[in-house]
Amino acid sequence: MDTKRAAAVREKLLAWYEVEARDLPWRSTCDPYAILVSEFMLQQTRVETVLRHGYYESFLKRFPTFDALAAASLDDVLKVWEGLGYYRRARNLHRAAQEVVTDHGGRLPESVEALRKLPGIGAYTAGAVASIVFGHDEPVLDGNVIRVLARLLRVGGDPAKAVTRALLLEDATLIASQGKAAAINQGLMDLGARVCLPKSPRCHECPLAGECDAHHRGEEVAYPEKPRQRKTPHIDVVAGVIWSARPYEPGSQLLIAQRREDDMLGGLWEFPGGRVEEGESLEEALVRELREELDIDVDVLSPLVEVKHAYTHFRMTMHVFHCRHMGGDPQAIECAAWAWTNLEGLDAYALSTADRKAVAALREG
Repeated sequence: MDTKRAAAVREKLLAWYEVEARDLPWRSTCDPYAILVSEFMLQQTRVETVLRHGYYESFLKRFPTFDALAAASLDDVLKVWEGLGYYRRARNLHRAAQEVVTDHGGRLPESVEALRKLPGIGAYTAGAVASIVFGHDEPVLDGNVIRVLARLLRVGGDPAKAVTRALLLEDATLIASQGKAAAINQGLMDLGARVCLPKSPRCHECPLAGECDAHHRGEEVAYPEKPRQRKTPHIDVVAGVIWSARPYEPGSQLLIAQRREDDMLGGLWEFPGGRVEEGESLEEALVRELREELDIDVDVLSPLVEVKHAYTHFRMTMHVFHCRHMGGDPQAIECAAWAWTNLEGLDAYALSTADRKAVAALREG
């Protein structure tokens, strides 16, 4: 892309964005902290999901400043984040707030280089924050922006590959200049989210249709190129709803465990268990896992529910069983901590989506 074409794209995009910009709560504030929270929430999550369930407002109400978030416990942070998924984001945001307070006097650093040193901030988030909060001419490349630019310039190749990404970044940098990067970046994101859609682009509504090489050739859906899909693996896991006495008996407590922070879903609480190994029955796997994780013996009583859940790289079926604790004082061997609680007390703990489904089944009796 040459500078003349970049100027034409910039002018048309800015005119469109001035009229069509989405009304989003984080766009009505200049608070660096509030904007950073929104950027973390929007990593791998659609705007509609964040808005529909009020995650953004709830998080800011509970943790309104860097100081408040830094001083909070990880348990509290994960509980407020519960349901939003990709919990590593919450842990990274928590650590980033602590570093901002301890290393930067409570003020978010301005440069891309300094931002990228904070936990959980990669090239996209650093560019977004630097442009939106501090007005720097920094480009961004998220899925929406990549789709718009790949079609606009017919950029072939897998965008996940370094060569293709470098080409897209070069063009994004050229467009996001002249002191307008904040509006340009957000305009490109909105255009990709509302008009330049993956399967059915609304080219008749697009302000850049006249500049778009893929549109001129009728090849919009061919860009960006999609890598070959790999078969998603499936695993079976078991989990125990471990009662101190008979299930649902008055006074009977439930044993839950907290995942280690460096594990997947680290910091969340769960009904303990683990992966089924080849040749094991579900009951055998559960007995083994509970000995390895907590050094306890249980009597596996009856199935409660099967929970199917999809993660980014695999699918899982979690087979949940009622169990009774038979012996051994719980030990945090392959977990961070453990706790006895009653059925109502489960609400105080941050649980994964899969475990929340098990809780729902448990309450149905």
